[in-house]
Amino acid sequence: MTHLTHAGTERRPGSVRRTGAWALLLAVVWALLLGPADGAAAHATLISTDPAQGAVLDAAPERVTFTFNESVIGVPAGIKVFDATGQEIGSTATVQESRLLVDLDEEVADGTLVVVWRLVSADGHPIGGSLSFSVGEPSAVVDVPETSADVGTDAPFVLGVVRAVGYVGLLVAAGVAAFSVLFLPRDGLADRSRARLRPVARVAAGVAALGWLAAVPLVALYQLGLPASAVTDGSTWTALAAAEYVVPAVVVGGLALAVLSLPAGAAPGRKQAALVLAGSLLALAAPSFTGHTRAATPEALVMGVDVLHLAAGAMWLGGLVAIALVLGDLARGDTGAVVLGRFSTWAAVLLAVLVVAGVVLAWRVAGSWGALVGSDYGALLLVKVLVALVAVAIAAWNRFALLPRLRTAPRKGRAAPAALLVRTAVAEAGVLVAVLAVTGFLVDRSPENDVAVTAGQPSAQSAQESVELDDISARITLDPLAVGPATLTIEMTDAAGAPAEGYEAPRLALTSDEVELGEVAVSSLGPGVYAGDIVLPTTGEWEVQVSLRTTEFDNPVKSVTFVVP
Repeated sequence: MTHLTHAGTERRPGSVRRTGAWALLLAVVWALLLGPADGAAAHATLISTDPAQGAVLDAAPERVTFTFNESVIGVPAGIKVFDATGQEIGSTATVQESRLLVDLDEEVADGTLVVVWRLVSADGHPIGGSLSFSVGEPSAVVDVPETSADVGTDAPFVLGVVRAVGYVGLLVAAGVAAFSVLFLPRDGLADRSRARLRPVARVAAGVAALGWLAAVPLVALYQLGLPASAVTDGSTWTALAAAEYVVPAVVVGGLALAVLSLPAGAAPGRKQAALVLAGSLLALAAPSFTGHTRAATPEALVMGVDVLHLAAGAMWLGGLVAIALVLGDLARGDTGAVVLGRFSTWAAVLLAVLVVAGVVLAWRVAGSWGALVGSDYGALLLVKVLVALVAVAIAAWNRFALLPRLRTAPRKGRAAPAALLVRTAVAEAGVLVAVLAVTGFLVDRSPENDVAVTAGQPSAQSAQESVELDDISARITLDPLAVGPATLTIEMTDAAGAPAEGYEAPRLALTSDEVELGEVAVSSLGPGVYAGDIVLPTTGEWEVQVSLRTTEFDNPVKSVTFVVP
């Protein structure tokens, strides 16, 4: 990133304003880093099952229910039910927002049953696991065949490479195109520069199209857990969410509009410039409609910030590529100073936008410091930050060491400092490409470590009780049923079994004969599902009072009792 100022001038008011701006920027970053991140939900997590993991039932259930903390998407052949011998049992799976319903279509004998499942969360990451329970008594041996649910949910390396290629092409194409219409003046020397940048933007747009379109079948195989041979099956393509097709199409279409609107050499007119900028912005906005930003909250804020982040990154990288290509010619006259002056006007703004937008995205997508230090997503994000700091360091060297040398050089002696500046711009652009390479792998990493219930590994003992609150059925779960930290969950459904909500959020209060813990602070985990953390200090009988305002005037109150051993 480059800056150009007039030698020998001192602007104390401007300096004060810049100091104040940087102080404000640091204050915003500090507040975002230390502020709470409640509400971020970037990855679907299984919160309860019915029957519970490891349960022993007197009779086989007609339906098995999985409840997640956010909406999930079903995949073909993603859910299968097996008996202890590995024989598949007929079943029908239905996804209703945050719940997976698996109906058993045939009679089952006594013994252990295993339900294996694979779904896709709202952020596009596959999730999977298995649930085992028994009818009558557990089987001595459980032998379940491998299915798509057993395929790892880590993104393949080749998908990360393709993503990185797509992002590099996108940012270079959009950035170079925008640079051509925003920063190059209307003179003959600049016309030659425009003619040089036009094919570069087109080649970069072609690279972007290749990367984004090639990612579509890779995403399908990754999400569904299928081998490469399945790419010829129609069901593989129909299972993808519409956004997985729309986003690459918009990226390619936006870049095509931008690069085809660039004039061959002459300065663009207003209509051409508007088309270039509109196409670039359209292409840069499209990726925000899928992935982490689509699942994080508040959705509008996160998506808007992501668009700003990509736009600023495109202007930074595209500007550096353009300067490296044309500065040698422009430096022969005063045009080089004009171009650098125009670009430097926005340089600090771009850096500020990148810093603030990056912090906001990390804050909302990761949701906690634990996700930053305890997941692959957090590790890659920290690597991305460190690499970006290298680019900032090179930018600072340009600003404080190289530009003063170019500024004070006589016109005939500008070739050497201009060449050095070009080399550092290339180095800075190379570091930014490395940042985008990390981003390519970051896109398909979850900010949360998967915690799935698996066959043969029963979770801590839990207990469930149900109550009727007018037309709403409520199931209350205490997990684990033991002294110490626990979670109290309420799941509400209507008569049809669909998630239901009251006029207000439910209220839960916990008491025993000796201790009154009072009202439990609960938060929404999805449609009709609320949970709160508690700490049970003693064993014995604990009564949970459940209150739900079902209408403006009706507020039924029921109680259930849990016996903590």
